[in-house]
Amino acid sequence: MCLAIPVKVAEVLSGDMAKVTLDGVLKVISTALIDDVRPGDYVILHVGYALTKIKAEEAQRTLTLIQEASMNFAP
Repeated sequence: MCLAIPVKVAEVLSGDMAKVTLDGVLKVISTALIDDVRPGDYVILHVGYALTKIKAEEAQRTLTLIQEASMNFAP
C-alpha cells in the first residue's frame, strides 16, 4: 500500500526540486509535476514527487487525522 501525505515546502531549489518538512524532518523532493511552488506551500508528496498543491487548512486536517489514527496503533 502506498500513502501520499501533505508536507510543507521549506525551500525551493533549482532543477524542479524543493526541500520539504514534516514534523521537523527535511527531505528533498521533485516538484517537476506542478507549477509555481513557493516556500510555505503545502503539497501532496508521493514517492518523492509533489503531486499537487493543497490549502494549509486541508493539510493540517489531514495530518491531524493521520496522527490520531497512529495513536490507535501505538502499544
